[in-house]
Parts: sequence; C-alpha cells; structure tokens
Amino acid sequence: MSDLRKIIIDDAEIEVDPAMTLIQACEQAGIEIPRFCYHERLSIAGNCRMCLVEVVGGPPKPAASCAMQVRDLRPGKDGAPPQVKTNSPMVKKAREGVMEFLLINHPLDCPICDQGGECDLQDQAMAYGVDFSRYREPKRATEDLNLGPLVETHMTRCISCTRCVRFTTEVAGITQMGQTGRGEDAEITSYLGETLGSNLQGNIIDLCPVGALVSKPYAFTARPWELTKTETIDVMDALGSNIRVDTKGREVMRILPRNNDWINEEWISDKTRFVFDGLRRQRLDRPYLRQDGKLRPATWPEALAAVAGALKDAKKALGLVGDLAPVEAAFSLKQLIEGQGGTVECRTDGAKLDAADRGTYVGTAAIEDLDTARNILLVGTNPAAEAPVLNARIRKAWLAGGSVSAIGEAAELTYDYEHLGPDRAALTDLAGRDSFPEGPSVIVVGQGALQGEDGADVMASLRQLAAKAEAGLLVLHTAASRVGALDVGAVSEGGVTAAMDGADVIYSLGADEVEIAEGPFVIYQGSHGDRGAHRADVILPSAAWTEENGLFVNTEGRPQLAFRAGFAPGEAKENWAILRALSAELGSVQPWDSLAQLRQRLVSAHAHLKRIDERAELESDAPATAGKLGSGAFASPVRDFYLTNPVARASALMAELSAAAKERAGNGERLAAE
Repeated sequence: MSDLRKIIIDDAEIEVDPAMTLIQACEQAGIEIPRFCYHERLSIAGNCRMCLVEVVGGPPKPAASCAMQVRDLRPGKDGAPPQVKTNSPMVKKAREGVMEFLLINHPLDCPICDQGGECDLQDQAMAYGVDFSRYREPKRATEDLNLGPLVETHMTRCISCTRCVRFTTEVAGITQMGQTGRGEDAEITSYLGETLGSNLQGNIIDLCPVGALVSKPYAFTARPWELTKTETIDVMDALGSNIRVDTKGREVMRILPRNNDWINEEWISDKTRFVFDGLRRQRLDRPYLRQDGKLRPATWPEALAAVAGALKDAKKALGLVGDLAPVEAAFSLKQLIEGQGGTVECRTDGAKLDAADRGTYVGTAAIEDLDTARNILLVGTNPAAEAPVLNARIRKAWLAGGSVSAIGEAAELTYDYEHLGPDRAALTDLAGRDSFPEGPSVIVVGQGALQGEDGADVMASLRQLAAKAEAGLLVLHTAASRVGALDVGAVSEGGVTAAMDGADVIYSLGADEVEIAEGPFVIYQGSHGDRGAHRADVILPSAAWTEENGLFVNTEGRPQLAFRAGFAPGEAKENWAILRALSAELGSVQPWDSLAQLRQRLVSAHAHLKRIDERAELESDAPATAGKLGSGAFASPVRDFYLTNPVARASALMAELSAAAKERAGNGERLAAE
C-alpha cells in the first residue's frame, strides 16, 4: 500500500502506517518495549521514559518511542529507510538509568505488596534494571489517599505514571484525581481529599503498573499463583463483558476484565468487579418446602415430588425466566412447562418485545459502532446506570467530536448532551423532522421506552426513525438472560401481566424482580435467598453463574460462553440438571443426559446460537406503520445501579456503595468552599 512507510527496526525492515508511534511499530514487528505510562487506550503522557529507543542518525540521545511518530523519522543516507534500535548499548544504559531513578524512593514492600507476582515494576526491574542501588539518602514517603471502599492506596510506591489520572479524566469522566507539585514534591492526589464517584473506578487498579493502587476487598487474601483462573462472561448487565474469575479452592477471590474490542474493550464496571462477595452470602444450599406457613429443609426427592405434583394438577402453569438464567435453562424450562400445557415468559419487566422479529429486541447496530458514531440518540435509557462500560464508549465518541441527544429522564452522564424532552411527545416531534445530521448515527433504545402499554408502537416508531435517518438501532437490555430467552421463544401472548393472571402454579427460574401476588403455588429455582425465595412454596437450590457452564446472548445479539469457575455450595445443582431431573418426575423425560446433548438440541432448533462470539448482521425492515404513541415520560428502568439482582443484593460491599451513592445524590454537588 502506498501510504505505508518502510522503517528498519533492529536490522529488520517492515512497512507501517506513518501515523503510528514507534512503540506501536515495534509491537507490530514483534519487539517488546518496556513501558509504565504508555497505555494504548489512554492519551500519551511520555513521562516515565522507560520506552527509550535509539534513532540512528537522530539526536545523540535516546528518544521516547511512545511520543514519536514514524512520520517524524528522517530518512537515512541516500534515501534509505529510517533505522531504529531497541537493544543497543545506548538504550540498555538509558533504561538502567531510568529504572534506577524510578526505584530511588520505592519502598521494599514486595513481600507484603498485593501487586507482587503480577507487578510491571518488579518484572521490568528484573529484565531491564541493575542488581544494585547507588542511592544511600533517606527515601521520600507520602501519605495514602482515601479513595473510597474499593481502591486501596499506597502512594509511597507511586511512580507518577499518571495512568489513573488519565483514565478517570478521559474514560470515566470524573475530575477528582490529578497531580500536584513539581520535581521531588510531585504527587498524585484527589481534589479536596474526595473519594471517587465513578462506577468504573476499579479499572485504575488494573492500570496501575506498581502497587500504589490495589483492590481493597481483595487485599491480603491471596497471591496470584494460588488462584485458579477461569475466562468467562459477566451477567451483571446485558453487555456481556468478558471477565476472568479467580478462585481459591471453592471461593471466588476476585474478578478481572478480559480484552474484547467488540464489547467492553478492557474495562468492567465496579459492580462486575466487586460483586463476588455476594456469591458467599444468603446462598440456598438445600431444598425447602413450605409447611404450615413456614419453610422447612427437605430432600431432593421430596422437593421434586412436590413440584411434579403441583405441575400435574395445575390448571394454568407459568414459567418465569429470571435475569441471570443461561439460555440452556430457559430452553429446558420452556420444554418442561409447555409440555404441561403451560406458558413461559422472560419479559418480566413488561417490555413489549416481539420474539418473532429479532430486529425488535436486538436491533441493527453493534456496540462497537458507537465508537465512530457522529450522532447518538438515547431514548428511555440512562446508560451510566444500565451499562457503565457502554456509557464510556459513548463518551469516547463524544470526545472525538460526536454529538449526543437524549429523550427520557434527565440524568447525570459523563458527557454533554442535548435533552430533547422527557416524554413521547419529544419522540413524535423528532420523528416528524424532514432532515437529520449527516454522518454515522446510532439510536440507543432502553427498556424504559418499551415498558409502557405502547411499547411496541414506540419500537415501531424508532425503527421508522432509524430508517429515515439512516441510523443503526441498538437495543440496550438490562437483563443478561433476556436476548437468549427471546431467541428460544420464551414468551407468552399478552406479556407477563396477562400470563400471571389466573395462573395457579408459577415456576420461577430466578425471577426475583417480579412481585407474585398471594394465591398461586410458587416454585423458586435460584441461587440466593432473595425476594423469590421468600414468596416460594418450594425452593430448589441452583448454581450461580460462576458455578455452571452456560450460554448467554448479549444485548447486541452475540452468543458467548460462560464457564464454571467453582462449585455450588451444599446440595445446590446446575439449573439444567434440576429441570432434567424434574422432567423424569413428570413422566416426560427430556431427551438429553448432559449439557452437551442439551446444547445440540438447542442449536439444532436455533442455529444462530452455535456461532459463538459472532454477531449476526441484521437488516431489519422498518414497519410500514406505527401506532399512535401514548402520553407520559419515559422512566429509567434502573433505580439503583448497585442492587439490581440477587447476587448484588447479597453483597455487603454493593449495599455500602448504594448507600454512598444515595448520600451523594442527596447532598448534591459540593462547592470548593465547602
């Protein structure tokens, strides 16, 4: 390609984009360059100087490869390609000198530091430093910061790479961290000693290359080499963020992000990262039966017999699919309940989504389309509370010059936006326009826009608007299980309210967000003693999402596999296994004996689910007509970001964060003088 430029790196000639920095060019050539301050998703700071390289024919001193572009290199003699050396004596001596300076004030904390074993400073000191120190003066010490209950600070270890400052400012959209002072007095601090108010703040723990910022809940509980690491999927929202669950024995010790450019890049929300303590509390570890108004422990044969008896005698049975159920469990429940003449419903929040038309609940846009969108419209959604990582991608588009507008409740987002109005009238006015801004556009529709009686008409109107404005449509769900359950057709005619009306037996598959009135016989299959278990007549204890293999389809329609990281407590079983055992009690044995066989049946009935990690491109035709919209404002579906599901409500840390968020909201923004 003519726009590429030839350069020579360590005697090997390669062609690269001239807009690349030297550190990126070296990576493309397969050469590792040490760095502390440079991060590919943050702005360039150029202040650690660890990435020095030698530019042949350039100044007689090493150059910072993170801050110099390929186009800045001058050609060699007779027009020869520019030459860069990454391992010359000059570079080796420069790196040793930089490392010596970085370690001057660094404490000898390695034996007790939580970063030990996965510390960039430790690794690079071994690889690029020297084995002695010439520094004999007293080391400098600084006071630790109180950033809140999530991030623990040891600021004496800080090397001023400013990654945390750049992340909070650029990605999280808060301005509470910065650097003050100069020279030896320079230090990272927080504005007026404030704690961090972002729900993405935990990511600075991963970004910190030393042990200055570590996880407060994880501190002093395990070493990295003691942990079993499992790559899986997050279910705290419908984004399907890629995560790694680290366990020690049977216990989850921490949750970390995995890189996936399609979905979460390499960030996760604080709820995803710190909810793991909810997996230890309020767990259901044995079956229960309600007798004389009270729940008593029971055996599995007793419990399954009671459930089978109730379903056989039921006049109208209803199965409810909860927010955290894998696709296999929803598919199995559908087979079981419909085999008894009943119906199944997954739209427990009342959203008017048509399972027969995938375009109404998946849309046509991908999450990554937000990065390049010039115009983004939010309808009935508060992405900062529903999907903070998605909100960060919208902020990225806004920082790149994109414009954001919103219809619905006014919310505090991390970017400026034009509030077109709170209600359906604003949507009608927008849909009636003759012209729209040019450039790639994405409409993000939340469940708050679809939960009213006119939800189907709102969606039809939005699809017409998307076609008229040549925009992509992204449906933002709040439940990790919703798209997968819709894919397998776990819906009933008339929605959840009509389905519950007259039902005498309700089988709740972890559906804790639904209020079930007195009257029906309720079977609850779930992992936590939450709302659903309190209402139940029979409790069947199941595994949480980290304790079983499962398939989840994210909000853009991408199937992903979650893998088991540990085992369920006590007598709790995997969800599909409970339903399989129950089918035998009912005399209609489901035709599978393993999860693999169940998945074979699942993908033969719904072929797109076998394309793991692939998003099916949808060209969804806009409906010819849309019904008249009702009146009233769109309400946000998430009222408390930290307490949206049973696992989060069992977490002591989530309760603390929720209380702090309410206190901040009650106090309003403080002034500097206060």
